[in-house]
Amino acid sequence: MQWSDVLADKSLDDLPYKIELNQWGNIEMSPATNLHSFYQGEIIRILLRKMPKGKVMPEFAIQTDNGVKVPDVVWCSDEFLKKYPIEQSPFPAAPELCVEVISDSNTYKSMKKKMKLYFAKGAKEVWLVSLKGKIRFFTPTGEIPESGFGIKKILK
Repeated sequence: MQWSDVLADKSLDDLPYKIELNQWGNIEMSPATNLHSFYQGEIIRILLRKMPKGKVMPEFAIQTDNGVKVPDVVWCSDEFLKKYPIEQSPFPAAPELCVEVISDSNTYKSMKKKMKLYFAKGAKEVWLVSLKGKIRFFTPTGEIPESGFGIKKILK
């Protein structure tokens, strides 16, 4: 299955799950809770306030070497968006910042794999947000104590 098939399949429109494709084109789904959605919204609100240039978007499709992955929130610089038409889906590259809210169904091992995929596609930072509001920041070289984007470790 290709990402265009997922987008065209109307039976997938109203699922309460985030959909991604693995390297074989099979659909993978992750259920989201209201708390998960709350933290997505908090990240979006904070990024809109702190990062006035560029765009903040939820559920952004990226073609990786292991299928299409969809970070919960991304921040794209204006320069990044000049390279790719916004109508393109999935994007062939990762935006500068990718954020994953860690659901109970996620493991740290699976998140490490996703981070590696995002970095391979050009992400500069990946944030992992726990359902308790703690944020961990990562660059391609590993975990860092503070984000280069000026965000703190705990959401309030």
